[in-house]
Amino acid sequence: MKILASGDIHNDSRLAERLAEKAEKEKVDLVILCGDIMQFDKGENIIGPFKKKKQRILFVPGNHESFATADFLAEVYGIKNIHGYSVIYNDIGIFGCGGANIGLNQLTEKEIYDYLKKGFDKIKDLKKKIMVTHVHPSGTKMEKLTSFFPGSSGVKKAIEKFQPDLMLCSHVHEAEGIEEKIGKTKIINVGKKGIIFEV
Repeated sequence: MKILASGDIHNDSRLAERLAEKAEKEKVDLVILCGDIMQFDKGENIIGPFKKKKQRILFVPGNHESFATADFLAEVYGIKNIHGYSVIYNDIGIFGCGGANIGLNQLTEKEIYDYLKKGFDKIKDLKKKIMVTHVHPSGTKMEKLTSFFPGSSGVKKAIEKFQPDLMLCSHVHEAEGIEEKIGKTKIINVGKKGIIFEV
């Protein structure tokens, strides 16, 4: 399965169009958006370019979309918000948690862990698992690149307990493209330019 993952679009409609074109050109099977699609709940048609090209989309809200706005986007565009949920594509389980441990849509570390556990429990028996969040795990290189955004101990605990094959996040713009590992889990800050990978 070929996936394009991006985050922190922050209402940049031209960027959304470029990403949708890249996804079409590279013939990706799935687009995953790791939150902060909009800018403080305001935004133009950021999902539209992907839908126009008939791309399948999963997303979690960031700290710039309210959970109500995320549900609205899911309903209007017919896309999947996996905040606290999971999906299965080609025997790959994908589960997620949106929001962050700071800002508008602040969650406690326990809430972050509990949402991830809720999604994971439905796909735990699958061989391949991908975890999607907006916020990065605590104790990582990503956390050291910012003095404003603390990493999440709830995300880190979920990685250690559930050991997904891959964990995708965004949130720290300066950490775009950084890859690191916690145990067997590969963690990638997908950034706004996005990455394409195969599972």
